[in-house]
Amino acid sequence: MKKELFRFAHRLRVRWSEVDMQQIVFNAHYAMYLDTAICDYWRHLALPYEDTMAALKGDIFLKKTSIEFHASARYDDALDVYLRMAKLGRSSMCFEGAVFLGEQLLVQAELVYVFANPHTHTSLPLPEPLRRCLEGYELGQSMTLLRCGTWDQLQALAAPLRQAVFVNEQGIDPALEWDPADAQCVHAVLCNPLGVAVATGRLLPSTQGVAKIGRMAVLRRLRQTGLGKQVLWALVEQARQRGDREVQLHAQRSAQGFYQRLGFMAQGEPFEEAGISHIMMSMPL
Repeated sequence: MKKELFRFAHRLRVRWSEVDMQQIVFNAHYAMYLDTAICDYWRHLALPYEDTMAALKGDIFLKKTSIEFHASARYDDALDVYLRMAKLGRSSMCFEGAVFLGEQLLVQAELVYVFANPHTHTSLPLPEPLRRCLEGYELGQSMTLLRCGTWDQLQALAAPLRQAVFVNEQGIDPALEWDPADAQCVHAVLCNPLGVAVATGRLLPSTQGVAKIGRMAVLRRLRQTGLGKQVLWALVEQARQRGDREVQLHAQRSAQGFYQRLGFMAQGEPFEEAGISHIMMSMPL
């Protein structure tokens, strides 16, 4: 089994509590590693698991796990857990898994899941949107669709996401969240394979060649998967195409590192906006 067979990998580090009296990872923990990786697999499909299963009116249940051991991991080893969807049946999904330490194969596995009624646990046919999504991901297809446009065009997609992130999650006053500037902005919305908005942001009209990006939001369960970066670069490109020479934004302090890694530099001192600590950041174009 080679790494080249897999598109998806999840990295984790062995914790002290996972090592047994032989000073190696207790064998049952490899099943947990695989299960943890499966959760991340869904995130890389841009599918928040709970919301997706509710929309598809079903759930996924593990029917079989088989693990073959080749070598052992030890405390503090950095492991890569690889997964791929190998076969789809009428209601089943067969995944192949592998755990590597560097280039050394430690464990290979097979996991069989069944899509079923969440109440009766009786199997259901795999919904076609889910089938297409799984097949497309393994073929290397993008799992997101980016749209840029006006507020009239994208409000139906962007507004529920901003409500969930800024109002419901962060407690921002709705009177502050919704403003007349939306009608003047270029909006970017990233949708998953089921057509649900998972990330959004807006680009305000430029002032003397300086653009401002705002209302950057990513669905909570899908953060740290690169979705915010896609939206940000789409808005930066919009600013570049209209001739702006600089892009500014007010970054929440918790997201400052994200913007710094993408080339934005902090300017001035932190300040409070809508009850949340921010800092102004900018990047030349």
